[in-house]
Amino acid sequence: GEEHLLGPETIAKLQHAVRTNNYKLYKEFADHINNQQGRLVTLRSLFKFNQGKSISIDDVEPVTNIVKRFATGAMSFGSISHEAHSTLAIAMNRLGGKSNTGEGGEEVERFTPLANGDSMRSAIKQVASGRFGVTAEYLANADQIQIKMAQGAKPGEGGQLPGHKVDERIGKVRHSTPGVGLISPPPHHDIYSIEDLAQLIFDLKNTNTDADISVKLVSEIGVGTVAAGVVKAHADHVVIAGHDGGTGASPLTSIKYAGSCWEVGLAETQQTLLLNRLRSRTRLQADGQMRTGRDVVIAALLGADEVAFGTIALIAEGCIMMRKCHLNTCPVGVATQDAELRKKFVGKPEDVVNYFMYVAQEAREIMAELGFKTFDEMIGRVDLLDSNDVIKHWKSEGVDLSPLFKEIPSDEPKYHCQTQDHGLDSLIDNKLIAEASEALANKTPVIIHTKICNVDRSFGTMLSGKVAKKYGHAGLSEDCIAIKATGTAGQSLGAWLSRGISIDLVGVGNDYVGKGLSGGRISIRPPEETPIKAEENSIVGNTVLFGAIDGEAYFNGIAGERFAVRNSGAVTVVEGVGDHGCEYMTGGTVAILGQTGRNFAAGMSGGVAYVLDETGNFENHCNMAQVALEPILSEDEALEKLDHQGGDLETLGRVNIEHSMNQNDEKILHNMITRHVHYTNSARGKDILENWQTYAKQFVKVMPVDYKRALAEREAEQKNKKNEAGKESTHG
Repeated sequence: GEEHLLGPETIAKLQHAVRTNNYKLYKEFADHINNQQGRLVTLRSLFKFNQGKSISIDDVEPVTNIVKRFATGAMSFGSISHEAHSTLAIAMNRLGGKSNTGEGGEEVERFTPLANGDSMRSAIKQVASGRFGVTAEYLANADQIQIKMAQGAKPGEGGQLPGHKVDERIGKVRHSTPGVGLISPPPHHDIYSIEDLAQLIFDLKNTNTDADISVKLVSEIGVGTVAAGVVKAHADHVVIAGHDGGTGASPLTSIKYAGSCWEVGLAETQQTLLLNRLRSRTRLQADGQMRTGRDVVIAALLGADEVAFGTIALIAEGCIMMRKCHLNTCPVGVATQDAELRKKFVGKPEDVVNYFMYVAQEAREIMAELGFKTFDEMIGRVDLLDSNDVIKHWKSEGVDLSPLFKEIPSDEPKYHCQTQDHGLDSLIDNKLIAEASEALANKTPVIIHTKICNVDRSFGTMLSGKVAKKYGHAGLSEDCIAIKATGTAGQSLGAWLSRGISIDLVGVGNDYVGKGLSGGRISIRPPEETPIKAEENSIVGNTVLFGAIDGEAYFNGIAGERFAVRNSGAVTVVEGVGDHGCEYMTGGTVAILGQTGRNFAAGMSGGVAYVLDETGNFENHCNMAQVALEPILSEDEALEKLDHQGGDLETLGRVNIEHSMNQNDEKILHNMITRHVHYTNSARGKDILENWQTYAKQFVKVMPVDYKRALAEREAEQKNKKNEAGKESTHG
């Protein structure tokens, strides 16, 4: 059949080599991969090295240095098992390289080192369109934060984790509902331009000032131009992902004939960055079915500072390429969440360490032949690459590789040697951190008064990073750091705002307010002296609460488009929204006290939205593909099934809502609007509360169908457990 470089023989040989610590066997594996004459599976099989001035291998930097340039590819916890994921992390941490979380979040317990000194913490934390588990704590525990703009397999498409792979553990990490499938949509809804991407880079840099910000791009024609824009947007690191990498769960239409190989994209990117005098400001990483030391050297000569390995790292720890990744039936416990199959996982960190040490050693041997003492010397030296004229194949006839090996005349360094200036020193957050010092050190409550203007971007985000770094997602007590601000906010007010920080803004917000909200509280209201009707005017911009995880937000006015997209836990009240509200939402509770734009709830798979439908035409604005519309459950109806729990605003505290099949919708909604009035003095909210019996009947509950099914299954399971426990108690 079709030729694959990784067949049964090569897989067996590599696994035998790493498990028995046999470099000779690895070299046999590498020779089979590197020598593709007659097969030509990869473009680099047509390359040859030009003769350099060879040196002694003793003069080449050691493998312990080279392996620090290696990373594992972005494979999420959920797509692969805890055992497979954590084994890679332990191995890369031992080597001083980096493992990548993928877009599935990471278990909090992995942030703490193990008793033997090992660490399961992934150095690279990925942020993708799904924003699964992207909390302030997650970002604070990163050495590098990677924005996945796109991936090698499935360029321009999103990802998906089937519902049968989302168990309790995965649901907890991803802040979603077990049993409900998870879609990672194609676009980041906070990236529709290079300026948007620059803002996200800035947001993430603020959450963790010590982390590098990486952007993952796909090798396609024009990627060099995109990469130049990304570097101008202050990315510290750029990944060029080739077409033959990617998830084992990709559909065939996405794996074949999509994108181009990393050799082409990397060469274009290196040349474009040199032409624009940008190369020294960023680190370049090549990714896409890397397997051997020869691959590493070729990547370096074409311009890569680093190299990422995906599939082959899984093979080193036990994957046998059954191609069942999406079925949850992996027989060796790698790509499954099935408890019984996971017991079959036999991989060890030592196996992965051995593999990478072998790759580095092979690379050293080639470096010695070419005359390079250090990896940096080798980067961008395309003069040592040429077409291999010995290889004759009808498919390669007429292929001109010379554009890949073109040398750009420039005095710009060919490798990363400068740091990006993110402009953090002049930010208002430095003042906030200083004024909140007592809260950060001793949890002593503080109140901060400040003015704000539209150049103050990511307000409160750097402060949140400090809280998350020290106190985790639990954060501080409510209102421990209370910020009273006035003015017009810049973009990303309160992005990834940590629990215990509250921002009360008298003025107006901008785009991305509360992006990634992580337990904090945001309230925005117009000044009292303003003559406008708040409920008829915009108070915040587009993409508000995108990827919010936890916390509360109250807006005395109307929001723009894409409100609460990918919300997975925040509670919010707003007085109207534009198009695409609650799109791809997976959790949390939204109350809208006014009109909505079109396409509301598209792709919504979790959480609940309460919408005031005064005109009776809300259904025409709602995307009904995955949701159903229901009347809200009244107080009397809920009392038949739930114990009544009274309380005023003070005793109720922050809103924490556990949705159930028989929840008291009316009570939840009344409480949310009460808090909305308390924090914003909303005239619209007051009117609704004063005429509750009339307005309550006009609210519509937007309930995702899959979410309702999952809740019913969970409650039935809990009821069965309770009954079984009762029977055992009676029997005893």
